[in-house]
Amino acid sequence: MHKPPSQRQLRVGEQLKHILSETMARGHFQSPILLDAGKVTVTEVRASPDLRNATAYVLPLGGVDTEEVLAALNAEAKIFQKEIGRQGNLKFTPRIYFKADDVFGEAHRIEDLLRNITYSDQEDDEQEA
Repeated sequence: MHKPPSQRQLRVGEQLKHILSETMARGHFQSPILLDAGKVTVTEVRASPDLRNATAYVLPLGGVDTEEVLAALNAEAKIFQKEIGRQGNLKFTPRIYFKADDVFGEAHRIEDLLRNITYSDQEDDEQEA
């Protein structure tokens, strides 16, 4: 069982989320896949306890080309780190790793499962009618 993030980790994660979002909105990437990086949503950033690493969970608009976008973002991570070093008021500039945020997909899957549940009482009532 691991500890929940500290207030500092949460605050730094939120600051990094804003910097990453602003950087994506401005563009200036080498990869043609990231020309529409403004259409990528940064849903959460989790900083490590020592604040030297951070994982950014992203979701491309419509969930299209997720693997290609992730590969391009991770390849361009130095641009984001440079921007964090410039804007962030941190002792260390954390290394950024991008991962797909599958929370929305999981929520949709759970919703579908719940929608398709039939209760044995309902089945008994229907059979008697």
